[in-house]
Amino acid sequence: MKKVTIYDTTLRDGAQAEELNLATQDKIRIAHKLDELGIHYIEAGWPGSNPTDKKFFDKIKGHTFENAKIAAFGSTHFSKTTAENDPNLAALLAAETSVLTIFGKCWDLHATTALGISLERNLELISNSVSYLNKRVDEIIFDAEHFFDGFRNNPDYAIKAIKAAHDAGASRLVLCDTNGGTLTSEITKAVKAVQKALPDAQLGIHAHNDSELAVANSLEAIRMGATQVQGTINGYGERCGNANLCSVIPNLELKMGIETIGKDNLTRLLTISHFVSETANLRPFMRQPFVGTSAFAHKGGIHVSAILKDSRTYEHIDPQLVGNEQRVLLSDQAGKSNIIFKAKELGYNLGKEDPTVNTLLKELKQKESMGYEYSVADASFELMLLKALGKPLDYFNFQNFFVVDAKREEDPEPFTEATVIINVKGQIEHTAATGMGPVNALDRALRKGLERFYPQLGEVRLLDFKVRVLSGAVRDTGGTASFVRVLIETGDKHERWTTMGVSHNIIEASWQAVVDAINYKLFKDDIRREQKPK
Repeated sequence: MKKVTIYDTTLRDGAQAEELNLATQDKIRIAHKLDELGIHYIEAGWPGSNPTDKKFFDKIKGHTFENAKIAAFGSTHFSKTTAENDPNLAALLAAETSVLTIFGKCWDLHATTALGISLERNLELISNSVSYLNKRVDEIIFDAEHFFDGFRNNPDYAIKAIKAAHDAGASRLVLCDTNGGTLTSEITKAVKAVQKALPDAQLGIHAHNDSELAVANSLEAIRMGATQVQGTINGYGERCGNANLCSVIPNLELKMGIETIGKDNLTRLLTISHFVSETANLRPFMRQPFVGTSAFAHKGGIHVSAILKDSRTYEHIDPQLVGNEQRVLLSDQAGKSNIIFKAKELGYNLGKEDPTVNTLLKELKQKESMGYEYSVADASFELMLLKALGKPLDYFNFQNFFVVDAKREEDPEPFTEATVIINVKGQIEHTAATGMGPVNALDRALRKGLERFYPQLGEVRLLDFKVRVLSGAVRDTGGTASFVRVLIETGDKHERWTTMGVSHNIIEASWQAVVDAINYKLFKDDIRREQKPK
């Protein structure tokens, strides 16, 4: 079986992405997670460019890695210096890594315009730098910057540039699509030319995603004979990003039969993807292939009916192979299969002929047309399911609420007070509370009336609150009179759950979500008590 080494540059190239900032400790934590995944090389930064990277290399010397080699990154020496007295090369050696990666200009335009030197002098920079470093470390990787643009413009010179690195002792030549504009057919042509000119060279590929082809171009280079692929977790990187290793690795392992990190490690891919995004304080991309939450999510009724018979009908791989899972969504496009599948997930067995299924399907489609989105509010759906099964919850009955918002000229913040009247086990509770806004005041007033009967509500915490204006909903008049959807995520010591409300009135929508959240909490507590051994 063919083997390909994975070279991760999340900590260097990926960290150049907009909105992505990693502290030294973040980089160390990610490096260890990449090592656990079985990554072969971790490019950790450019020690000569910034204090954060220099600090990382100082600290990482005391860490042990089982699978990965740590690589420091830098450029060829300055044109006005020699390799022996160049500060950039000195910083690379000071990092004390066994692997060094340096890049050199392979596009004649960059040599003459960006560096302002002759083409011959550029070849000297490449040769001198690689030769100098090769005598001092175990492994030198040469990143042929802008190779494919250079090959398109002046193929003879682009090949001369990588030959200079090869002859000077570079262990691998990595062909870089630095601008990300190369088509896959051009990758094929260029790699063939390199293999003809340098048949004994070990090749790698480093693709950017500016044309949405980074993964495809990486796979093609591997198919053509490259034995190393460079990329980042989640495709992070400058501009449109780098080749996404979360797509490259499973395609190589599962589609092309090429060994990378091993299939056992492949099951950790989703966990690593989320770990990196969370560490970088970025929201995971839900539609990301293989590891996105939507990668194996099914909404259409026909699709769901088919996957219940055989998941291969609408899934290109078993999601568990990459640590993901199959999901069935509820929406106005749902069919009976969606309802049955979702109910089973929640522990309710419904048959196709069960009248509850038709009742739920009709209500689901009607509510979704108003803007309800049950695919993101499982708790609200379960409460609707219980009602359809003839098991409505009766922890309390709503009678009235009244909310006052007032602000005078001299007041820095509005004053908010909510009054709630509910019937709890035959007793009328009339409570009032102030709050930071109308929703908080309503929530506090409602709990005030309930906690005497249900003291466990004291452990409930609001974790997230989202409001979205809906356009195109039934009877939507637009603007400030539009329907709004409120999503509330709530949690206790056992779990987290999401509830929802929809209305023209944001307070009414919030009230619906709050009431569902409290009812769901009380219902789950009852279930736990019933299941507790006596």
